[in-house]
Amino acid sequence: MCAIEISPVISTDRLVLRGVVRDDAEPFAAFLADPGVSGLTRSIPHPSGLADAEAFVDRAMRADWDREAGFVIEHHSLGPVGMLGFSQKAPRRVEVGYWLGRPFWNRGYATEALRAALKWVKRDWGRKVVFAGHFAENTASGQVLCKAGFLYTGDVELRPSAARGGAVVPTRMMVWLA
Repeated sequence: MCAIEISPVISTDRLVLRGVVRDDAEPFAAFLADPGVSGLTRSIPHPSGLADAEAFVDRAMRADWDREAGFVIEHHSLGPVGMLGFSQKAPRRVEVGYWLGRPFWNRGYATEALRAALKWVKRDWGRKVVFAGHFAENTASGQVLCKAGFLYTGDVELRPSAARGGAVVPTRMMVWLA
């Protein structure tokens, strides 16, 4: 008997959001070696190498799509440019996080990917509320979230950053309502 796991695929004008495959480890390792990328995330350590990216890919490939979803953000002609994921932090509390490799910043890819992924969350997961946070100094991420329809809650939480040795970083919280 053969079991085939099929992850969702979401297409936009310039991007495809798809499940993680083993070949993603190498480009991810290159992007995440940049402390400017990993340092803006909560869970990615720095330094981060190929073994870390391979371990991440393995975890992502085993994900339970009913509770979490990890999409590679792939440009139609440039290949993988980043990652976007949803996780259920508590019952009925879904959070989204994302990152892009530095060469792909300021091109609108994060906003395009997030908007498409939120449509998927509403349609396929049936979620009408999604939370997000961005480190206070990462105003570009705040702009992406605002363009995708998130609103600031007024809360600032202290959240750890693995790339910063677990140091807590002020994180501005936001919410999206379908």
